[in-house]
Amino acid sequence: MFLQARDVSVRYSRAAGVRPAVDGVSLALEAGQIGVLLGPSGCGKTSLLRAVAGLERLAAGRIAMDGEVIEDAASGHFVPAERRRIGMVFQDFALFPHLSVAQNVAYGLHGLPRGQRRERVQQMLELVGLAHAAGRAPHQLSGGQQQRVALARALAPAPRLLLLDEPFSSLDVELRERLAHDVRQILRQHGTTALVVTHDQLEAFALGDAIGVMHQGRLEQWGDAWSLYHEPASRFVAQFIGQGVLAPARVVADAQGRRVESPLGALGTPPAAAPAPGDCDVLLRADDVVHDDASPVKARIERKAFRGAEFLYTLRLPGGEQVLARVPAHHDHQVGEWIGIRPAVERVVLFERLSLA
Repeated sequence: MFLQARDVSVRYSRAAGVRPAVDGVSLALEAGQIGVLLGPSGCGKTSLLRAVAGLERLAAGRIAMDGEVIEDAASGHFVPAERRRIGMVFQDFALFPHLSVAQNVAYGLHGLPRGQRRERVQQMLELVGLAHAAGRAPHQLSGGQQQRVALARALAPAPRLLLLDEPFSSLDVELRERLAHDVRQILRQHGTTALVVTHDQLEAFALGDAIGVMHQGRLEQWGDAWSLYHEPASRFVAQFIGQGVLAPARVVADAQGRRVESPLGALGTPPAAAPAPGDCDVLLRADDVVHDDASPVKARIERKAFRGAEFLYTLRLPGGEQVLARVPAHHDHQVGEWIGIRPAVERVVLFERLSLA
């Protein structure tokens, strides 16, 4: 593995005492892979990124990169940030307004002879598709172009690892996902190993080979996007990834075999690792619920959100349970209206029912 973090913890002192910002996190990235740390604000993802960069000291654990231990809390071994050969891209781009695009990219290349420096700048600008803008000032570029310049500047010194902290948060929503795909392609072309922090799922899915979902300082799950969506390892991951709810259900085992009964009816065979027969919670995503006027199961529309090609309906069942459904936009029902729905669950995901005690 190129990057390994093992049982890493970062702690901050507060008036109320010491709290763990990162609590026992382990992850690994192979050379050339792009990892993404995903989670809500305050979950510890930026603190973990800063620890990898050498900007925060570890309270526990160790980090190794390219076969070299760069920090070990137990022994006190610590490689300073400036010696780790790590590049960083920040959410505010941090470009120098008084320098041209080319001069910004060349900023970290002062150790090279002038001809090599000019050649390297040209290579980086061609990589990010901005060779034509070398002489422009940053303010003459769009937000997406400025982010590409920041990426070129970070890649120019050939870092061993690239860290990106919320790199698209200042851009509009449509541009974010498109630029995320572009950045992934650029990093792939350059063969760069990268670790990215974001709170946006679409960015994470567009960028990441491996995605880690963090919550309250802990890494809830580390895997690819398909696994996070279809095989969530915890209730938090199930509710944070995608759009869905955890609805009450029951695992039944009788002469007809094992099955899952839910407010929408039977959902099929439970997975092998399902809870024992009895009450449980089932994950019902918006794409697991289909609008069907012929269905005997009815639900009342509580909210609707127009998404262009579809509506996202928030529905209330007669028993009080809430579910979500994506419905084609030409089915424009009104809030308060009752519609028919049926389950279309391909993979049943169950969790033990939480005790109210």
